[in-house]
Amino acid sequence: MEYTKLGNSGITIPRLCLGCMSFGDPASKMHAWTLNPDQSEEIIKHALDLGINFFDTANTYSAGTSEEYLGRALKRNIARDKVVIASKVYFNEGNLSATAIAREIEGTLKRLGTDYLDLYIIHRFDYNTPIEETMEALNKLVVAGKVRALGASAMYGYQFYNMQLAARDNGWAQFVSMQNHYNPLYREDERELIPICKQMNVALTPYSPLAAGRCARPDWDANTMRSKTDKVAHGKYDSTEDTDIAIARRIHELAEKHSASMTQITLAWHFAKGISSPIIGATKTKYLDDAVGAFDVKLSAEDVTYIEEKYVAHKVMGAR
Repeated sequence: MEYTKLGNSGITIPRLCLGCMSFGDPASKMHAWTLNPDQSEEIIKHALDLGINFFDTANTYSAGTSEEYLGRALKRNIARDKVVIASKVYFNEGNLSATAIAREIEGTLKRLGTDYLDLYIIHRFDYNTPIEETMEALNKLVVAGKVRALGASAMYGYQFYNMQLAARDNGWAQFVSMQNHYNPLYREDERELIPICKQMNVALTPYSPLAAGRCARPDWDANTMRSKTDKVAHGKYDSTEDTDIAIARRIHELAEKHSASMTQITLAWHFAKGISSPIIGATKTKYLDDAVGAFDVKLSAEDVTYIEEKYVAHKVMGAR
């Protein structure tokens, strides 16, 4: 495993983060393909064995049961100070109001069974709450010791910049990470958000780095429960299949050239683009083994260009 710093926070993270949206009670009706507590713990333990000690969840993943499963598994397998736990707030009553943030952090900490988060991420931009109200509320959590560092997720570049300025001008904690939508099939954030993050030394920890598997297999669809039922992924990717499948095919060609898997080529592309820690989801331990193999793949500048030159502009997915 390779490690890096989480932006300006000083927190050390592995260069792969385990996304925990795959864990939780399917009765919550968020996803039909989530894993039960024992299955979740098996994945979490294997991640720890591989040196992946950075975990990303959210207050609304499977109605909070993702946080519960993660917290339970970590408590049984590793000391709290040996892991980096991230969770998120926004898709809840009040979104990013001061009242909502103060309420939601308490629920998250209780479900995770910890008295602090390493990273607290705003899940989206809140159009209805003043930026200063949100940033002050987040800063209070840092001052209180409930949160070590702050992160943001999908939004427009100007929104992120304005939030950072509000924090800076008031002496409040700034964001150290950005969890945005980014992969070879969706690169719209290269226009503004990613350059702003790099300018501010904000770590990039993108979600959907494999485009919900479409950059990890030669066929667009797969015969799995997730592929059949994940309406969010279908909405993000299937409307541009006609153009994007050419990119996936090039990833497949490079996988054969490098004697690697498509997952490894795609993650190697992320590393070549300066990504700190892509967030990977896994429902089987073999998927983690495959992902870790990406560190043995080094793409040339020509390889990166070969993947990218078929890209066409996309409708914004994530910021709205």
